[in-house]
Amino acid sequence: MALPDLHMHTPRCNHATGAPRDYAEAALAAGLKEIGFSEHAPMPNGFDQAWRMSEGEVGDYFAEIRALAAEYRGRLVIRTGIECDFRPQDLGYLEELTRAYDWDYVLGSVHFIGEWGFDNPDELAGWDARDVEEVYLAYYDLVAQAAASGLFDVLAHPDLVKKFGHRCDTARVREAEARMLQAAARAGVALEISSAGLRKPVGEVYPAPRLITQAAKMGIPFAFGSDAHAPADVGHAWQTCRRLLQQAGVREVRSFAQRKPIAHPIA
Repeated sequence: MALPDLHMHTPRCNHATGAPRDYAEAALAAGLKEIGFSEHAPMPNGFDQAWRMSEGEVGDYFAEIRALAAEYRGRLVIRTGIECDFRPQDLGYLEELTRAYDWDYVLGSVHFIGEWGFDNPDELAGWDARDVEEVYLAYYDLVAQAAASGLFDVLAHPDLVKKFGHRCDTARVREAEARMLQAAARAGVALEISSAGLRKPVGEVYPAPRLITQAAKMGIPFAFGSDAHAPADVGHAWQTCRRLLQQAGVREVRSFAQRKPIAHPIA
C-alpha cells in the first residue's frame, strides 16, 4: 500500500503551482489513499514573506483544505497540516499559531541559520563565506531544539542542510546528528523521510540512509513526505522511501488526525 504523503503545498506559499484539488487528483492517480497539506506558515513581522502564506491567509487555507477533505471523503483521506519554520526567537509566535487551529499535524522545519536561508537558491552564495562544518553544527543544533520544543509532530527533511551537495561527515557533525536524534527520541516526534532530496542537487532522500538506520534502532517513528510543490510531485518515489525504511527495520509510518498518530504498516 502507498505511504500517506503528508507534505505538500499550495500556491499560497508563492512558489508552488496547481490548486489543492489538482494535488488530490494526482494522489488518486498515483494510488495514494491518504495525503496531507502542510503549507508554509507565516513568520513574525513578515519575515521571508515571499516564500510563505501571509497571516491573513491562514484561516482561509485551513477552511479550504477542510472543505476539500469533506468533498473527497470516501475516496481519499485529506489531512490539514502546516509547516512551521523553527527559530528559537519565534517560540511564542509558533505556540499561538499551532494552537489557533485544529490542525491534524504540524511539521517543524529549519530553513534558517540566523537570518540566512541556507537552502534558498537566492542565498546560495552564503555558503562561500561560511565553514561547512560550522553550518552543519548550527543546523543540527536547531533541529534538536525544534524537537525538544514539543511543538511539532514531525521533523521535516531532517538533514536539509545537504540540499545543494555541501557534505560534512566529521566526528563533530556525527555527534551533532546523534544529539538531534536523541532529542527526537526523547520528544517522541517523528522524522520525515522525504523524497524531495532526490529532486535536488544532493540527489538523496532526507534523511540519509545512515540516519534512517540509526533512528530506526532508537525506535524513532517516521512519516513520509514528498514536499510536493506541483501535482506531479505528489507521492514521488514513495516506493523508494518505503524500501529504505524496510531495509532499516521500520515496520510502519505515521499519519495524524487532530495531533494523534495513526500507524500504517508497511511490511
